Amino acid sequence: MTRTTSTPPSLAPRGSDRRYRDRIYDDPRHDPYQAKGKYEEPTLCSGCGAVFHHGRWAWATAPAGAATAECPACHRMRDQQPAGYITFTGVRTADEREAIVHLARNVEKHEKAEHPLHRISAIEQDGNEVRMTTTDTHLPQRIGEAVRHARKGT
Repeated sequence: MTRTTSTPPSLAPRGSDRRYRDRIYDDPRHDPYQAKGKYEEPTLCSGCGAVFHHGRWAWATAPAGAATAECPACHRMRDQQPAGYITFTGVRTADEREAIVHLARNVEKHEKAEHPLHRISAIEQDGNEVRMTTTDTHLPQRIGEAVRHARKGT
């Protein structure tokens, strides 16, 4: 059941549009690894050296006197709390596992060049499985698409 409220009578005629408030959250900040406010301009990450400038994290040189903080990706890696997961099953040989890991590292390298917060946190190999965790939710999808493309859909 959805909660609805009417618009105030002074702004709309009686019986007009209803506003649906399905998305009511108790906590206005949904991701604890995102900053509550903006970082100072510029801010240097103490872990990886990325710089927060013009509202985003980028690879750049920080000017002297820049503030220091930990970027969300370094914070996630330190706490071992990944944002994304990807599992490859049915990987039978060590050569296949090595090829998948190499391909994933290449995708990470290209993605990380543009977006410093997109990184692979850990890679675990167990039997016929390769499991990876990432600091971003979009990187696993890109890795999966690259592996599917390289293996021609299998």
